[in-house]
This record gives sequence, C-alpha cells and structure tokens, in this order.
Amino acid sequence: MDGSTGSESQMSGYPSAMSETTHQYGYADARVRDISTAQLLGQVMFLVAVALGFCALGTLLGRDLALGTARICSFAGFGMLLVASFAGARFRVGAFAMGWLFATALVIGLGLGPVIAYYASVEPSALTQAFAGTAATVAGAGALGFALSKDLAPWIRPLSLIVFAACVGTIIWSLAAGTVPVFVSILIYGLSAALIVVDFNYLRKHGTENDAIWLATGIFVSIVNIFISLLNIFSSR
Repeated sequence: MDGSTGSESQMSGYPSAMSETTHQYGYADARVRDISTAQLLGQVMFLVAVALGFCALGTLLGRDLALGTARICSFAGFGMLLVASFAGARFRVGAFAMGWLFATALVIGLGLGPVIAYYASVEPSALTQAFAGTAATVAGAGALGFALSKDLAPWIRPLSLIVFAACVGTIIWSLAAGTVPVFVSILIYGLSAALIVVDFNYLRKHGTENDAIWLATGIFVSIVNIFISLLNIFSSR
C-alpha cells in the first residue's frame, strides 16, 4: 500500500463496498409507544456499542488478510446489509436480527482490517483524527436529531436511497480507478451525518421497542461511513 494514494477502503477498493454503505428503512406503522424514549435510546446505543465491538474485533482478526480476501469480506458485509434491509421482519426484530447485526459488523471489520493496520503503522495521525472526528460528528448529529422539533421521518427513505446510489458509484469508481476522490468522501460524510440526525429524531418521535435493531443497524453503518470518509479526507491532506 502506498500512503500517497490517500487510501481508505477506497484506495484499493476493498472496503469501499462496505465503507460507503447504506441502510433501507421501512416506515413504522402508527403504534402506541411501548417503551420510554430513554429506555429505547439505551437499547439502541447498547446494540450500536456491541456492533462496534464486533467490528473492532474483526479489524484485529483481519489485519493480516490479503487485499483480495478483505475485499471479499467487504462485499459480503455489504450484501448482509442489503439482506437485512429487504428480507423482512426476521432481520429487523428479535434475537436472529440481533445476531445478524453482530455477524455483519464482524464481517465488515474483517474487510477493514488491512486498512486499519496500514494506517496504524504508516499514518497514525490520520487514524486518530478520523476516530476523534467520528465521535464528535456522531455526538453532534445525535444531539441535533433529538433537539429538532420537526419530524424528519419523511427524509429517511430519500436519504437512504441517495447514500445507496453513492455507495454503488463509489464501488464502481474504486474498482475502475483504485482511489476515490476526496469530494466523494465529503459527500458521503455529510449524508451519513444527516442520516444519524434523522435516526435519532425518529427514535424520539416514533420509535418503539421493535425498532431498536434496525435503528442500531442504521446508526452503526453511518458511523462506519463517517469514519472511513474522514480517514480518506485526513489522509489526503
């Protein structure tokens, strides 16, 4: 790997199948809230934290993977997200859905392993800045989503589709050119942050216990998108 490529997952294409991924939402029916907002927030963030833990474990286990193998893991993680989006309630509610989320996070982490290992040894400052920037972005976007009085639920599907289109474009671009321009990472960073705003707004206004896993999945994916995008931005300076 060459540091001059500005490589995140996108530098050689392998995690870009995952790194600029999206999540599809099904609008919840009008239902009586069966759990307090504080309890639901706690459940969602616990699931997000566990998913991030599995992702971190994957990066540790996958740090020595060949690039081709890591790329396969990234595509597999992307495919698992698509299955969770379109395969019905079994993948969004219940113990099976929870296990699917954690398995997806592990596979995504495996795909990211060589990228993280590369930056840890060659450009650790970019890695540190990406971690810090991700934490600040998620905290700010989440707080904004909770604070806004406007109902942002109608934006869930359009934003998700836009990120999905950007994901597909990124995959094609990275496979053809090997690197992804910084402006693409900036675009996906902004869209992913906006999705976090919408997710937290939906959680406060409409969320029920049955929404916990798909909300956690969406937030987890947005966090990964933000991190990878920032890693590319900071490494390109």
